[in-house]
Amino acid sequence: MTDSGRASRWTLRYIALAYLTGLLLLPIGVALIKTFDDGIGEVFTQITKPDAIHAFKMTMLTVIIAVPLNTVFGVACAHLLVRSNIRLKWLIGAVVDMPFAVSPVVIGLALILVYGTGGWFGADLAEVGIQVIFSTPGIVMAVIFVSLPFVAREVIPVLQEIGTDQEAAAETLGASAWQTFRKITLPAIRWGVSYGIVLTTARSLGEFGAVTVVSGNITGETQTLPLYVSQQFELFNSVGAYSASLILAILALGTLLAMNLMRRGED
Repeated sequence: MTDSGRASRWTLRYIALAYLTGLLLLPIGVALIKTFDDGIGEVFTQITKPDAIHAFKMTMLTVIIAVPLNTVFGVACAHLLVRSNIRLKWLIGAVVDMPFAVSPVVIGLALILVYGTGGWFGADLAEVGIQVIFSTPGIVMAVIFVSLPFVAREVIPVLQEIGTDQEAAAETLGASAWQTFRKITLPAIRWGVSYGIVLTTARSLGEFGAVTVVSGNITGETQTLPLYVSQQFELFNSVGAYSASLILAILALGTLLAMNLMRRGED
């Protein structure tokens, strides 16, 4: 490699590191320092407030519901798009990617138009005692919507790469479709599914825009942790906002750590 080529390579590396430091590591580091400005006791006081605990429970509830549903959907959708001969695959793929392109606020407004009291199904659901908007079902639906594509988009390239030879061999030996999927396909795509679950979890934990619209942001009732953080910041309770943000960061990092530990164990 020439001197100019080596210099270009190191320049690109320094640019990448500076970009990463300035936009990610530095802000997160400063936020962590600000969190403990008044001591760890104040942080504990802030995160054990009833409203903060309720926001934490609401966030975890949405994650517990949204992630498994989107995982099953993502695997099924990826299998449909890669293994089937169905027409209009491009259209289905575009629909799956819609949450990437559409603003979460628009998604929230669309849910209100369909499931709000003046929407298509809102009045009928209200008659049978089901309130979607400004309630937990609406929050869960918004989170499912915005985190829908991640598992599918991680699994699709893996399915394309592994091909169909092993699946065809299993079917030739008499394996059923379910046995082929469980014994051949699922082990081959497990890390694609794992990455998709991690991304879905992170997206579900941090969703703000759509949830703001459909939840009503009612303290102690329909407030998730991101909404709680925003509220505390607007109330000039910076320690409360940073403390709740710390919980969100720990949850996200814990998800990444768990996946990496599983992967090391598998290796």
